[in-house]
Amino acid sequence: FPSQARAGIISTVEVLKVMEAFVNEPNYTVWSDLSCNLGILSTLLSHTDFYEEIQVFVKDVFSPIGERLGWDPKPGEGHLDALLRGLVLGKLGKAGHKATLEEARRRFKDHVEGKVILSADLRSPVYVTVLKHGDSTTLDTMLKLHKQADMQEEKNRIERVLGAISQPELIQKVLTFALSEEVRPQDTVSVIGGVAGGSKQGRKAAWKFVRDNWEELYNRYQGGFLISRLIKV
Repeated sequence: FPSQARAGIISTVEVLKVMEAFVNEPNYTVWSDLSCNLGILSTLLSHTDFYEEIQVFVKDVFSPIGERLGWDPKPGEGHLDALLRGLVLGKLGKAGHKATLEEARRRFKDHVEGKVILSADLRSPVYVTVLKHGDSTTLDTMLKLHKQADMQEEKNRIERVLGAISQPELIQKVLTFALSEEVRPQDTVSVIGGVAGGSKQGRKAAWKFVRDNWEELYNRYQGGFLISRLIKV
């Protein structure tokens, strides 16, 4: 359906109307698909006056399911409910949903201070939310968490979300970090990809960064699948 809209066969307005009909849908796979397609639409609209309006639409569509799921696991819920919670809270947080942003900041502070450690399924949505609406202090804290992380899984989780930061000078800092010794060569592409997918400014900065550092990146990945992945992102 959304692919038909992208091809110009049907109106995007019709697609959005269909999306609104899914507000009471409990299925993770459906929400994942909605999230992905709204992400594509959001990217396409980032160069237009409709960008802020699509963020309002995201908040309206995802708020009811977000309120139903809440922040904490419910007795007897399955693995897909935990995945859905992370997906929904991340979407609301990135879009600037006020209550989600406030709760994410509170939980992030507790996590950093060691008071209440975030569960694994809540880390990515919380990290994305605080970074998207954060400043240099937020980024420094995230880089510190990356350095302190014992598990490679946590380092990778942080690397994938750093691109959510919005300010141009901080985007540059993330891109420089991508090529540093702090990041394994095979994970550099994830950091650059996160920047490219994070914002309109991030896409431009990542494209320039790849061109400026093409020789080093090409020599690093020539002949491997990572060079094609880099080009794709």
